[in-house]
Amino acid sequence: MLDYKLLEALIAVIDQAGFERGARHLGLTQSAVSQRIKLLEARLGQPVLVRSPRLAPTALGRRLLNHAQQVRLLERDLLGEVPALGSGEQRLRLAINADSLATWWPEAVGRFCERHQVLFELVVEDQEVALKRMRDGDVAGCICDSPKPVQGARSHALGSMRYRALASPAFVARCFPEGVTPEALRQAPAIVFGPDDRLQHRYLAMHGVEPPFPHHLCPSSEGFVGLALAGLGYGMVPERQAKRELSEGRLQAIDAGPHLADGSLVDLSPGYAIDVPLYWHHWRQGGRILDALTSHLLHLGDAWLMPLPGEIQGSV
Repeated sequence: MLDYKLLEALIAVIDQAGFERGARHLGLTQSAVSQRIKLLEARLGQPVLVRSPRLAPTALGRRLLNHAQQVRLLERDLLGEVPALGSGEQRLRLAINADSLATWWPEAVGRFCERHQVLFELVVEDQEVALKRMRDGDVAGCICDSPKPVQGARSHALGSMRYRALASPAFVARCFPEGVTPEALRQAPAIVFGPDDRLQHRYLAMHGVEPPFPHHLCPSSEGFVGLALAGLGYGMVPERQAKRELSEGRLQAIDAGPHLADGSLVDLSPGYAIDVPLYWHHWRQGGRILDALTSHLLHLGDAWLMPLPGEIQGSV
């Protein structure tokens, strides 16, 4: 049987990204936490951590983290049924893409948190790589663009986020005086969220342009729009985010066709959009709170996300 004090040390070191911070989190000395990890590895006969070039769990360590994540959730169910065991906060560690966090997620889950008195610990990851957090046992659920769940998890289609290529009028006049041509796209600086973001590549491919291309890297949804407003480049902005900004009088309507009124941002390719499907992944044995969150997300309706094509809706 596992010694959960030793497993707790492993969780703390990974969650806090270091032995010193993990020790402070547990109220122990760094030496004590190090000894617990060494004892865990001795009992299992295998390493659970890779110390360099950066601290990370081994394959066995990831399996232990997966197990511990699910045990934590099941224990919270038990605490609710047997008050004599004590009380514990309801906390869910989830991986969410930055654009969802900047648009629909806060409003969509606000009532859920109030009703269930749950706390979120959110890890921001691009929708193309968030599933790796699940695979590593780092989170109990995630939103990503892949429908295939990891072993021991389920996947549900939520909807899709629609992106459009936006830029400031001054930027368009300066970099696209002859229109959006392949030659201009090869020269004009783009704005890319991060190294895993492929939306810009898809947009350029539509115009027959292949990498490399000049670009800014900006891992912030709000900063991304800020760079576009300042005329530093053009980029793929979520339609919902642009519409929300429109209500605050700062961005131009992006669904008004090719003849747009004066505004802070304009659509480079009216009528063209990239729809990115989003899927909710969660552990099968994640307890009632995770099941409740799943049910809540699946009943949000089309007010929050664009519908997916019929053939890819449903769950796995």
